[in-house]
Amino acid sequence: MNTPSAALPGGTWSLGDLTVTRFGYGAMQLAGPGVMGPPADHEGALSVLREAVDLGITHIDTAGAYGPRVTNRLIREALHPFPSSLHIVTKVGAVRDEQGGWPPARQPEELRRAVHENLEDLGLDSLDVVNLRLGDALGPRPGSLAEPFETLAELQRQGLIRHLGVSNATAEQVAEARGIAPIVCVQNLYNLAHRHDDDLIDDLAAEGIAYVPFFPLGGFTPLQSSALTAVANRLDATPMSVALAWLLRRSPNILLIPGTSSVAHLRENVTGAGLALSDEDVTELDKIGA
Repeated sequence: MNTPSAALPGGTWSLGDLTVTRFGYGAMQLAGPGVMGPPADHEGALSVLREAVDLGITHIDTAGAYGPRVTNRLIREALHPFPSSLHIVTKVGAVRDEQGGWPPARQPEELRRAVHENLEDLGLDSLDVVNLRLGDALGPRPGSLAEPFETLAELQRQGLIRHLGVSNATAEQVAEARGIAPIVCVQNLYNLAHRHDDDLIDDLAAEGIAYVPFFPLGGFTPLQSSALTAVANRLDATPMSVALAWLLRRSPNILLIPGTSSVAHLRENVTGAGLALSDEDVTELDKIGA
């Protein structure tokens, strides 16, 4: 029996006309090592996706570049036909090379191809949300997104995409995108140690736009990791649990997409994100990124 979505930590949020659980699932780790090739345990990967839905999760994050084209096909195999409550968010704007790199692919013809490949691999006629991935593997890079985002807006007008978002973007690029077409989410690196998007998160919350942080434990210095571990030990919790619970507490528009290839770890993440943090805990945790 499915757990009601509202029972998941954080409740729900609206991506345009789509209601999703604030606790979602990121499918990247279902691909093989280095996010290349098929999973070592094919049936295990399918089990994780089915467990996510059984837990009540209604937000799965993926990309055609994962594998490439591996995680989308796993999602289709595990869950198609998709429940009406389940919404899949994908990304375009980067591909994989033979060295495992993530070179940009944001020319109009590349984006159109990527959207059609996502539709084919997921078995859909229209994609719920498509994020335009900007920047590179090192982070956001300044510059106009007009041409690629206008391409996605045209595909939206054609009915191939319901809603748009941006990923790995600067605040200026978010503003530029919103001047071209409405967006429902921004997906950037953000966590206890990396607070550079604090103002952006608050601005988006005021506009009803979701902020989806990736790498909830990424880029910590040893000192910051030690501070997080100290809080986690005091609360008899894992650092990941504390990091996820803090993100949910940080702002109501933050949506979580922690990834795992393990059913047990998925359940642990759900439980951990529901950790109750006191005001004193939050004050201490806020010092990590100060």
